[in-house]
Amino acid sequence: MAVFSFLLHFVWEYLQAPTYAGMIELNHWDGIKLCTSATFGDVGFALTAFWATSAAARTRYWFVKPAAWQMLLYIAIGIGLTMGFEYYYTNISLRWTYSDLMPRVPPFGTGLSPLLQWLIIPPLVLWFTGRHIAPEHRDGHT
Repeated sequence: MAVFSFLLHFVWEYLQAPTYAGMIELNHWDGIKLCTSATFGDVGFALTAFWATSAAARTRYWFVKPAAWQMLLYIAIGIGLTMGFEYYYTNISLRWTYSDLMPRVPPFGTGLSPLLQWLIIPPLVLWFTGRHIAPEHRDGHT
């Protein structure tokens, strides 16, 4: 799961770069380092959401045939982490800011792109991971 998560989030980070202030002006190497760092954070969110959902589902193979509540829990944890970290970094520590291209979502002014990221990428990651799971675990148990 972590490999698929890294690969898909890495691409997303590059595609959304123009929605963050100063990203276009960064030299190539600094942009790579920043996007890679952000991707590791995304993978951390994904693993946190995965293991929390695994604990609630009482199986780490819940994603093979996820119940609606499992998928909602997984995505809700990721969105909650994203909103919290985006708020902290854009409003408190001021580590980054959104460019004029970033639509913002109330109530906290979270950027639309990181929210869409958590609605699009994680379900794809689970799907890819489920397709590569060992046959003996495809029933969603163990």
